[in-house]
Amino acid sequence: MSPHASPWTKTSWQQHTVLQQPNWPDKAALAEVLADLSIRPPLVFAGEIRVLKELLAKASRGDAFMIQGGDCSEDFSQVTAPKIRETLKVLLQMAVVLTYAGGKPVVKVGRIAGQFAKPRSADTEMVNGVELPSYRGDMVNSAEPIAASRIPDPRRIREGYYMAASTLNLLRAFTRGGFASLQRVHAWNQEFVSQSPMGRSYDRLAKQISQAMQFMETIGIPTDTPQIRQAQFFTSHEALLLGYEEAMTREDSTSGGWYDCSAHMLWIGERTRQIDGAHVEFLRGVLNPIGVKIGPDYDLDNVKRLIEALNPANEAGRLTLITRLGMKNIEKALPPLLREAKREGYNIVWSCDPMHANTYTAPSGLKSRSFNDILSEITCFFETHWSEGTVPGGIHLEMTGENVTECTGGARNIIDSELSNNYLTTCDPRLNAEQSLEVAFQIAEMIRS
Repeated sequence: MSPHASPWTKTSWQQHTVLQQPNWPDKAALAEVLADLSIRPPLVFAGEIRVLKELLAKASRGDAFMIQGGDCSEDFSQVTAPKIRETLKVLLQMAVVLTYAGGKPVVKVGRIAGQFAKPRSADTEMVNGVELPSYRGDMVNSAEPIAASRIPDPRRIREGYYMAASTLNLLRAFTRGGFASLQRVHAWNQEFVSQSPMGRSYDRLAKQISQAMQFMETIGIPTDTPQIRQAQFFTSHEALLLGYEEAMTREDSTSGGWYDCSAHMLWIGERTRQIDGAHVEFLRGVLNPIGVKIGPDYDLDNVKRLIEALNPANEAGRLTLITRLGMKNIEKALPPLLREAKREGYNIVWSCDPMHANTYTAPSGLKSRSFNDILSEITCFFETHWSEGTVPGGIHLEMTGENVTECTGGARNIIDSELSNNYLTTCDPRLNAEQSLEVAFQIAEMIRS
């Protein structure tokens, strides 16, 4: 019998093995916070979620391309207007590059407004020679390296909800209030990017867009339209803390279906995608688009069971498989997955996460990722899809709008000894704005060819 044969409810996950949950010391306080959140306003709405699913259906057919990007793990202290604006700005720039230079509509999805929890390989970690409870993201505990700060605190879940709400409020204002207008493509170019090789390439493209809009106005086609003045932008995060996700799940008053209203799209990580586990049980029942991370050691039969559990109706746009295979493994690991999915006729958005399997430790002890390795995995992802007759539908990046030095390489050729110049992440190394733009130009070249 299938582990998911019984009827789904938003609490049925509690009857399954649940991994990667904090050891909450005060269960009564946790229950109180979750009960409170269950009656708070949703962060996103069912209609918005359905729009994203329709757009992802286009990506599954090759009629659109998804950019999914943002921080590895959001930091409460970084939920500020400038930080949110800079991340959004780079995603908008990348989307413009792919839409104009690549000739393909772009679905913009942020790792934002909810990416506050992170899985860990162990419950404790060594920090400066002291064993402490692991930092599990700001929604659980603090990264401060003292024992008291590492105790999981349910009040942080409530704070995460309000942080997500304020982030979404600002994102909606930016994307609908004129900031995201294509008439501002020049203004998006940050000073440090505009003085770089990628910035100059972007500036040339921005001038072409401006000329195209001037031509439209000259011949009488209005450019003061929502398609030009506004941008569709969606949010996503790893659905890790299932108590929080359950509390944010609502029944839609128009359709009757259940939607997790903490984000438009949710994904299951490599560590929590057990077919009989609580995360798969919970997400099989909500109607959001769902992503699943797939690493190089996947079992093909297990992946097929996951696809059939999470998308039994084979609905286009429902399921995204996010392959995180690594530059050294992708050429061998990706083709069998694509061939079997094609043979079965599965409707899938194929997305490439070129970050997670390409991490290394620099001589300084800092974690980093090589831009060349990232680009190599992306290139192989596209070429493998083309050779197998399948569709490369998206890219999943850990990136920031800040001028960080966390990943080596790129147009400025950051080297290991320069990582400490502006290494700001509390989690994994991110592409900076310039490196992110460079990725977009490279993908545009591949899409166009």
